[in-house]
Parts: sequence; structure tokens; C-alpha cells
Amino acid sequence: MLSLRLLAAALLALALCGTPPGASAQGFSDSQRGDIETIVRNYLIAHPEVLEEAMSELSKRQTAAEAAKHSASVAENADKIFNSPRGVTLGNKDGDVTFVEFFDYNCGYCKRAMDDMLELMKADPKLKVVLKEFPVLSQGSVEAAQVAVAVRMQDPSGKKYLDFHQKLLGGRGAADKARAMAVAKEVGLDMAKLEKDMASAEPKATLEENFKLAEAMGMNGTPSYVIGKQVVIGAVGVDSLKEKIGVARCGKATC
Repeated sequence: MLSLRLLAAALLALALCGTPPGASAQGFSDSQRGDIETIVRNYLIAHPEVLEEAMSELSKRQTAAEAAKHSASVAENADKIFNSPRGVTLGNKDGDVTFVEFFDYNCGYCKRAMDDMLELMKADPKLKVVLKEFPVLSQGSVEAAQVAVAVRMQDPSGKKYLDFHQKLLGGRGAADKARAMAVAKEVGLDMAKLEKDMASAEPKATLEENFKLAEAMGMNGTPSYVIGKQVVIGAVGVDSLKEKIGVARCGKATC
């Protein structure tokens, strides 16, 4: 909320424009300051829309500043965001727009987001999709993500990974190592190799890379996305995602 004292300070500054050189706000007496605050209060009561206009402008400026910050972070980390071998690439690997999703296997919103992602891939043959494990919710999430990294190591094509991803994220109950391993077996992975890959340095390195990227872009939850230069936090829905893909592709929501 815009404070009365902040508006009074602004009015004081305007008042000073007509005072002799060397005058300052400190030169006003307590009585004068009280009179100015009364004037501001009465004005706001008579014209409450001023507050709404001020807050709207403040929101626009904050949104623009946040977007600029995100854009700079994406540019600085672009290669690891879009092209890291530690991401799982689906859809059109040579697509004109890359859609990156950070997710957690225990995130309820990520279940809905998975449906959005599948719909986007089906409807947009020019879309490249990159999945990044971002286990922020529990130790079980970390365990499931480690299994997922080992699945990716065994399946460079991403086909079995996607099957694993859908079954684990779309299933019931909490995800942890035991459940993830059961799903991996169900989709036909080599379990001995999976255990070996999980014991390697790669799962830890993958999650560390993903967490560093998320931190750089101010992501604190899942799902989160990078689409072009845009960072999107939360399950915003397929229509909003389509609009952001359009902005990344041609500069406007609908190309």
C-alpha cells in the first residue's frame, strides 16, 4: 500500500519547487507537515483512483524489471539451459523454440503441467522440449530424480524416459526410489545398469547443475519454465504457455 507519508513527501518536494534556493523539507514545521498530510489525505479520499493508478504503475515497473532480470539470467546461462547434455530432449530436437520445464516428481501441479507439455508437443511440431529434474519437495523427490537421471543415461533417445516420466509423475502416491525403480522395471530398463549409473557421479552433477540454474533465474518452485527469454513460475496452463511460445517464436502471442 502506498503510504500517506510517502505521498506527503512527494507533495513536499513539489512545494519546494516554489521556495527560495536553499530551502528544504527539513525547514517545514511540524504544523506545516501536518497540514500537508491533511491535504494529501483529503485529496485521496476525494480521488481514491489515484492510489489504484499509482499501484498499477508500480506493478508494471516491477514486472518489467523482473522480466529484464530474467532475460539477463537466461542469456548468461543459455547454453546449459537449452543445450546441456544433462537435460532430456523431447519433441523436435531442431525446433525453432525450446521449451524447458523444471519439475519435481512429487509436485501435484506438475501432473497437470505434464498434460500441458504433452499437448504442446502434439500440437506444435516445431517445438523442442527439455525436461530438467528439480527435486525441491522431499527426500523422496531427490531419490526419484536420481533414478530419472539414470534412466536418461540408459536411454539417449528419450522414448523410454518419457514413458517412465508419465508413469511415475502420473501415478498415485508419493514418489521415491522404490517406486521409481518399480516404474523403471515396468518400462523395460536394464535394472543392473540402472543401479550402476545411479552410483556414478552423474546424478549428483545433474541435480547440482539444475539447482544452480534455477537459483540463477529465481525459481523457487515447480513447475517452472524457460521459454525463449522468458522465465515462467508455476502451472500457468496450456493457453498461457502457447502465448509465451508465440512470443518466443515471432514476438507476439499468436504468430
